[in-house]
Amino acid sequence: MGMAEVPKKVPKQAPKKVLKGKIALVAGATRGAGRGIAIALGEAGATVYCTGRSSRKRTGGRTQRQFPTPGRPETIEETAELVTAAGGRGIALRVDHTKPADVKKLVAAIKRRHKGLDILVNDVWGGDALTEFGKTFWTVNLDNGLRMLEQAIHSHIITSHYAVPLMLGRGRGIIFEITDGDAFYYRGNIFYDLVKISVIRLAFAMARELRKRDIVSVALTPGFLRSERVLDHFGVSEANWKDVGRKKDQNLNSKNQNDSPHDFMVSESPRYVGRAVVALAADPKVKKRSGRVFSSWALAREYGFTDLDGTQPHWGNHARKKYGKYKICDERFYSYWVPGLVELIFPDWF
Repeated sequence: MGMAEVPKKVPKQAPKKVLKGKIALVAGATRGAGRGIAIALGEAGATVYCTGRSSRKRTGGRTQRQFPTPGRPETIEETAELVTAAGGRGIALRVDHTKPADVKKLVAAIKRRHKGLDILVNDVWGGDALTEFGKTFWTVNLDNGLRMLEQAIHSHIITSHYAVPLMLGRGRGIIFEITDGDAFYYRGNIFYDLVKISVIRLAFAMARELRKRDIVSVALTPGFLRSERVLDHFGVSEANWKDVGRKKDQNLNSKNQNDSPHDFMVSESPRYVGRAVVALAADPKVKKRSGRVFSSWALAREYGFTDLDGTQPHWGNHARKKYGKYKICDERFYSYWVPGLVELIFPDWF
C-alpha cells in the first residue's frame, strides 16, 4: 500500500461560545471520546456534568482513588477541570450508569441546580477489556459479553429514561448515542456488534418517540480514535503521535485488532468527535437529522470544524481506498425503517 491519506490543514479558528448557557451531561466522560466531547462542550461555553466511575474522592480527609477500569489513571475530576480550563464549567459526579438509583440521584442533582438539561451524551462503554475480536460466539467469555451489554446498552437506556424528562420544554434539546461505525456491517465480535448496532437503533427509536417534541436523537461515530489507551498501545503521546509513522511494517495489524501504523496516521483526537457534537448541538436545523447516525469526518466537511492540529482527518475515505467499498446508513438505508407497520396502525401513540 502507498502512504496514508494525509489530512490537509485548514485555517484554525478559535472556538465560539455557541453553547453558552446550555447544560450538558456526558455519561462516560472519564476518558476517550467522552472526555473529548466534554472538553469540546466546554470550549463552546457549556456547563458540563462529567460522570463515570473512575474518581478521586475525598473521604475522611483523605483522597481515595477509585479505578474500576484496570490500569487506567484518568478520573472524572480531571475531565471536569479540563472542561473548565477550555472555557466552560465542568462538574464531576461519580455515577455508575448501570444502577438506576445512581442515575436517578444524578438527575435530581441536575434538576436542583439547573432546573433542566439541554444536551445528553450517552458514551458509557468500558468494553475494551471485555471484547475478544475474532472469536466465535460459542467460544467467547460469556460473562464478559453479557457484562458488556449491561455496561454499554442498559446504561444508555437507564440514563435516557431518567434524563429526558429534564429536557422536555427547554426549547431545543439533543441526545447523542456514541457508537463505532456509520454502517450496518458486522463488527468482529457478537457482543461488540450488538452494542454498537444497538445504540444506533436506540437513537432511531428514541427519535421516533420524540418526533413531535423539541428533542433530537442522533448516533455519532468517531474514526480511528487516538484515545489514551490507543496512545499507550503505540507508546506515544498526543504531542508525538506521528512518530508511529516511522515504524516498519506499516500495514501490519495485530492478530486481534486494527492497529496498523498506516491506519493510525489517519487517526483523530477525541476532540474531533467532540466538535462534531458541538456542531450538531448548535445547529438550529438539526431536527431534520433526528434518528440517524453520523460520522465525525463527514460532519467536519459539512460544518468546517477541525481537529486539534487544524486538519480534518477522513477515516471513511481512507478505509474505502485501502480496504474496499462498504455501504453506510444513508437515506436509502433509513427508507426501509420509516414508516413502520406499527406506526401506520397506531399513528397517535407518540
